[in-house]
Amino acid sequence: MKRLLRSAVISFCFASLLVGCAGDRGSNMDMQAAAERSDEILDSVLKEIRPELRWTHGPTSVGMCDVTRRRVVMTNISAERRGSLLGLVDRYWRRSGYRMTAINNDVDFPAIYARTQDGFSVRLRIGGKGQAFFQVDTPCVQESEVLDSTSKATAPLYEGMELIPRPNIYSDFWSAGASEEAGGRS
Repeated sequence: MKRLLRSAVISFCFASLLVGCAGDRGSNMDMQAAAERSDEILDSVLKEIRPELRWTHGPTSVGMCDVTRRRVVMTNISAERRGSLLGLVDRYWRRSGYRMTAINNDVDFPAIYARTQDGFSVRLRIGGKGQAFFQVDTPCVQESEVLDSTSKATAPLYEGMELIPRPNIYSDFWSAGASEEAGGRS
């Protein structure tokens, strides 16, 4: 059993090196620093969006050598405005030097994916009821403790709830055309 586990760990490490998991910057960064860089990436794109979207923290995930930070948008984004949001974010990421890696043009659940120059993967996807989800996945970095984000959410935190609710904040701009059933006013 020990042999099998050791073999699996060695295979994982080798595969990580092959896909560039231990990049130049990642090798000098620990998980907390990577989580803070993820927060910077998320905060910068959300500050760029006007009118402002209201968001809350999604769960932070910690892997063997990587961290995932999330922001869940609580502003209802109508079907008519989803393309505007995706286009705005796409242009901002490109201006910031990010390389676009994939675009999902699905009518109901579109998404865009990019990679920063320092190896962080970023995405914006639209889910049910027009809820937008931002996510940053770090490259492989040195193991360390990861603290909660210090970024101040602009919507309730929904602490103690098992799941974050569907979008429930109305915006005259972002929710334009959305039915009351899809999110209502708040």
